Amino acid sequence: MELFKDNASSQPLEPLAYRMCPVAIDEYIGQEHILGKGKLLRRAIDADRVTSLILYGPPGTGKTALARVIAAKTMAHFEWLNAATAGLDELRKVIQAARMRKAKGIRTILFLDEIHRFNKLQQDALLPDVEEGNITLIAATVENPFFYVNSALLSRSQVFELKPLTQEEILNILNNAIQDKERGLGNLKIITEEDALRHIAKMSDGDARKALSALEIAVLTTAPDENGSIHITVRTAEESIQKKVIVYDKKGDQHYDTISAFIKSMRGSDPDAAIYYLAKMLYAGEDPRFIARRIVICASEDVGDADPMALVIATSALRAAEFIGMPEARIPLAQAAIYIARAPKSNACYRAIEAAMEDIENEQTMEVPDHLKDSHYPGAEKLGHGKGYKYPHDYGGYVEQNYMQKKKKYYTP
Repeated sequence: MELFKDNASSQPLEPLAYRMCPVAIDEYIGQEHILGKGKLLRRAIDADRVTSLILYGPPGTGKTALARVIAAKTMAHFEWLNAATAGLDELRKVIQAARMRKAKGIRTILFLDEIHRFNKLQQDALLPDVEEGNITLIAATVENPFFYVNSALLSRSQVFELKPLTQEEILNILNNAIQDKERGLGNLKIITEEDALRHIAKMSDGDARKALSALEIAVLTTAPDENGSIHITVRTAEESIQKKVIVYDKKGDQHYDTISAFIKSMRGSDPDAAIYYLAKMLYAGEDPRFIARRIVICASEDVGDADPMALVIATSALRAAEFIGMPEARIPLAQAAIYIARAPKSNACYRAIEAAMEDIENEQTMEVPDHLKDSHYPGAEKLGHGKGYKYPHDYGGYVEQNYMQKKKKYYTP
């Protein structure tokens, strides 16, 4: 405990990630696709002409940091709310105050974090005031807004997607934190191995907050040497960041995007990509039965009769996953995914049933021909059911006869 006090006593109480949040656009690192020189959002911030925005992306990519940059730049009044804790009454108070400011010629920008946590009623409450310009809304979310935000609110806002930061961008952020004497760790004598910072940058998976938190833990829990220097080694970095936590919401974008990429990789005959996405899902704790069911579907839809063994192996993998569970279930799942990725492809069976289902839905339903109807009950003969049916085995296994009222072509091998 004394060790921790020695290093921490002169440090601010706020976490390093909070302290290092940029306060000017030139300090902001990453998201060049929307904030690079000449980009629309960059121009809007520089000119203090920001319109309603929805920022979405994984944690630690700079959504709140961007809001703080705008707050520092704008001449408008800035309000902060978190949808996880703010209720409708609090929202109405903010909006009422914004209306009063507007009457005096003062703009109001409302930053609403985690907007996906607002229900439909709460989101609807924002609409009239966004429409009338009483507030400029800047909303942030880790979820895809096209799934979680009202379409009416989306139509009144610009949507910007923030990407995970690159390792080099994370390294820049870490080095800035080590050198910054005002907000960072610059008042401490820190000596870091280059590979140590690279390990943190790599394992943070594009999350600047996670990287800065790991660096802070490493510094504050490492004893200074006789010269007062704090040495951050690779081992220290490994202990500080521990197991990587990947961004994967089982009901959100990552869930659907990853399973989509997994299926398309098998369909596209790329076993390496298929295994990568399989590993990502399993690492994140996805239900192996969910994965196995998608492998079974792919075996029929995309391989089909080009290699009927694909379905056998896929269904066996499903049964194995249910029987043995994780972590061993990863092995039969990998076997099935690789087999299907390497198998020849045909979607003839899929196209056949889709075409037939479309006809059933849109055309008049064809009656079963009399000679194919059941003839095993009393009275069937009087109705003419089964009359004239030719038993194929009496003709060597095949005989020409009509099996449909109107001939249709569905299956093209």
